[in-house]
Amino acid sequence: MTQNLNSTAALTSLLEQVARRIHSQGYAADLFPAQWAALRYVHSAPTQLRTAIDLARFQGLASGAVARTVRTLVSKGLLVKVGTMGRGRAEQLDLTPAGLALLGDDPLKGITVALDAMDSHEREVFAKGLEIAIRATMPSDTETPSA
Repeated sequence: MTQNLNSTAALTSLLEQVARRIHSQGYAADLFPAQWAALRYVHSAPTQLRTAIDLARFQGLASGAVARTVRTLVSKGLLVKVGTMGRGRAEQLDLTPAGLALLGDDPLKGITVALDAMDSHEREVFAKGLEIAIRATMPSDTETPSA
């Protein structure tokens, strides 16, 4: 599996392989990858950001699709709505005991263990590379309309 890591094409290929494997592992415990991502988000987000709209912003997805994901997780007994936030209609979300228990079997646990083996400098460099890759996949806000 050793490749020329100085080649950006090789790095891109490795990143694609990891992304595909992560996605395929997300079909576990009768959940879809987006549902696992939502559970992870609610588990790790600050309390004031545990809303469907904040989840949609975090994932860069349309709020309608995220609302369906949240409804499904509520109906499965993995998330619960615990009240509205501020003056708006945003409902705060929390994990149920079943949702928290399910996260104990998170299909990404193996990746967490592997990344845990990296030293702090390796994690810092890896994180910087991933942040660059994430930004490269975001829609460009700098496009100007043609005259």
